Amino acid sequence: MSARSPRLLGVTGLLFAALTHADGAAPPVAMRTDDVDRFYRLYDAKHGHPTAAELQAQYLDPGSEALHQYVVSRIDNAAKLATAIEKRPDSYAQARACLPGLAKTKAQLPAVFARLAEVYPASTFPPVTFVIGRDSTGGTTTPDGILLGLETMCRTTLMGADVGDRFTHIIAHELAHVQQPAGQVDAPPGASLLFQSLLEGGAEFVAELTSGDVSYGHMKTWTRGKECAIEQAFLKDAPGTDISHWLYNGLGSPDKPGDLGYWVGYRIAKAYYANAADKKQAVSDLLNVDTGNAAALLKRSGWTPQTGC
Repeated sequence: MSARSPRLLGVTGLLFAALTHADGAAPPVAMRTDDVDRFYRLYDAKHGHPTAAELQAQYLDPGSEALHQYVVSRIDNAAKLATAIEKRPDSYAQARACLPGLAKTKAQLPAVFARLAEVYPASTFPPVTFVIGRDSTGGTTTPDGILLGLETMCRTTLMGADVGDRFTHIIAHELAHVQQPAGQVDAPPGASLLFQSLLEGGAEFVAELTSGDVSYGHMKTWTRGKECAIEQAFLKDAPGTDISHWLYNGLGSPDKPGDLGYWVGYRIAKAYYANAADKKQAVSDLLNVDTGNAAALLKRSGWTPQTGC
């Protein structure tokens, strides 16, 4: 997501294997918001201006292990968090408006988990933790599960006006990443744009399959009438290694959308699934894409760019 930087890597299969029932059914949803609650108790007590020392002692130190992972990967230290709060006060003041919507998300996640267990029985199910960070990233995965920066994701209204639905689709996207072996390590040298777009686009398709929609819902309108040009340009760049124009380059604007690799990758993944006789195998193929099979997956998908532009 452009609201976040490329996801943090290093999720361990052993950790998540413990969160899969022996019969392949999804376990109960584990969704935590206590780190956010604790942040806002301090934030309110200090009238929106907590110091670095106060953030360290009252928010970070007593936080969940997931928050501690988030400090290492995204926050860095309490001083930088305090600076971010002072620089972007609106983000932190407004993020609390999303808190009531999290109840809807939590109520919807059991169906998402169950659907994923149905279409991909090998699935593992990490805990989901909401935290407050430096307003620099949204969804990410760590050894302690799926983490969502509430202050960032709350203001990404382009990705869905309904807060509960928006977070459900985002979590479904991140949950798909958890299942991807190639998503748990850094992209190897020479990794193609096609491969990396199939990682993100595959997660988008599985999110739609399990939650009812993609996380990048705004792409439906932003790409309308531009499909041919976008797809032709993507196919030309797909074998190369330069992802700067396609992935992790910001939401962009209706005239010049960002992160279009997500959108094209999703269209390829959807075509692959539609043309597959064995749907469960198709989901497995999509989740197990790697640098060695990405080109073959594209060929088998039957996807081709639109023409006439």
